[in-house]
Amino acid sequence: MIYLDYNASTPVDRAVRDAMLPFLGECHGNPSSSHALGRAPREAVENARARVAGLLNATPGEIVFTSGGTEASNHVIKGVAYDLRHRGKHIITSAIEHPAVLAPCAFLERQGYEITRVGVDAKGFIDPESIIHEVRPDTILISIMHANNEVGTIQPIKEIAEAAREGGVLMHTDAAQSCGKIETDVRELGVDFLSIAGHKMYAPQGIGALFIRKGVQLEPLHHGAGHENGRRAGTEPVPALVGLGAAAQLAKDRTNDQRTEALRDRLWQGLRDGLGDAVVLHGHERRRLPNTLCVGFRGCIAPELLAAMPELCASAGAACHGADRKPSAVLTAMGVPADLAVGSIRLSVGRYTTDAEIEEAVRMIVSTVREQRVAG
Repeated sequence: MIYLDYNASTPVDRAVRDAMLPFLGECHGNPSSSHALGRAPREAVENARARVAGLLNATPGEIVFTSGGTEASNHVIKGVAYDLRHRGKHIITSAIEHPAVLAPCAFLERQGYEITRVGVDAKGFIDPESIIHEVRPDTILISIMHANNEVGTIQPIKEIAEAAREGGVLMHTDAAQSCGKIETDVRELGVDFLSIAGHKMYAPQGIGALFIRKGVQLEPLHHGAGHENGRRAGTEPVPALVGLGAAAQLAKDRTNDQRTEALRDRLWQGLRDGLGDAVVLHGHERRRLPNTLCVGFRGCIAPELLAAMPELCASAGAACHGADRKPSAVLTAMGVPADLAVGSIRLSVGRYTTDAEIEEAVRMIVSTVREQRVAG
């Protein structure tokens, strides 16, 4: 199997797994317990919190652990809507957000909130002016992803956050795909909230974190006992948190890794050399994630293309709706013609991708696309 679906989920790094193992055995205490078996897990949780904070250039007190990026984004959007409904019920987001943002926004819309979804250009890029134009006195939140999960385009979050601050509006960015791949410095970005997902950065699935800028109040999404300083109820999943902390430390050391970018570019060049104009690049040529390649094949249907290559693990659009034969909502928002959008796949490389895998993937994809184009 050739795994080129790192944007869907990454394998757990070996160092991350090793860090977790003691907390799946002898260190099994509840971190809220005051006895001896609770102390080691409690220290491990706080160490993990410090490591995640270090990756984001935050303080440990600004980090709230969650079950993943979806919970983190839901916490922000619903929490702000609840806390600031006396000020207004207008939220700004974009047409290319992950469902973790679009779905809670749609939920709030049914509760009487007004959601503005700004568009993007043909590269999937959001013009900050389009956001500024939509800010109103009743706007309470702007939520724009740091980098798109399908095409990899990196958004001008710093500029958008500056406009939000000038308008007195809170700013959230979903950094599930960018964290660990490019810099996610919350001070540099100027955001109030930032969501991360562990399984996109070599930690286990089912763990994530939310940055909440110091001084910002946010209604908890989960109510119960006073875990996470009263910001998220529920006994901490210590092994997973330890894994997230270890992954954050590794990511801090590897951010902007040029090796994955070189592999991605070799993959693209190989496809271009083999298929010419029959393959089209989606997303920004330069301002995109270093590991992400979203391409459309003329005259092909993505699910059929992938089904003909069972040895290749990739996605037809985003993994969360990869079996859908409808054009990707992201590509549609970018104005990609439907006949090209339905023939588009996302290829994402990662830490364990090899040169040999890239060469074999190119050979396999070029051969299969040629066969399907002839058959079609």
